[in-house]
Amino acid sequence: MIVRSLKDIEGTDRDVTAETGTWRSKRIILADDRVGFSLHETVMYAGTETSMWYANHVEAVLCVEGEGELTDDETGERHRISPGTLYLLDGHERHTMRPQTDLRFVCVFNPPVTGREVHDENGVYPLLTEGA
Repeated sequence: MIVRSLKDIEGTDRDVTAETGTWRSKRIILADDRVGFSLHETVMYAGTETSMWYANHVEAVLCVEGEGELTDDETGERHRISPGTLYLLDGHERHTMRPQTDLRFVCVFNPPVTGREVHDENGVYPLLTEGA
């Protein structure tokens, strides 16, 4: 059984802030926990813009706080994001998030991330494996 609190993660290597300063992610469950997915709490900051593309992962994202707009960069379709809204990147869609207020999400990745991934110039996380 794994029991962790967000407070336990603060200030550890599981508490990651984007180099761009647009978001902070607390990685609650990672690949080394060996459960087949990773689970994160991510806050994206008001007035920022972040473009991402999870070419190697499927991500489910549940908004629990805040307001923003998600754009599917492949189709141009825009979606209002608010508490209770979930989006699933099951087709590895390139997307951009524009928070109007701070947005807080619970995110699940499959395959699980290791916690060492960094978005590359295309917004992609590389596919890392444990110990890599």
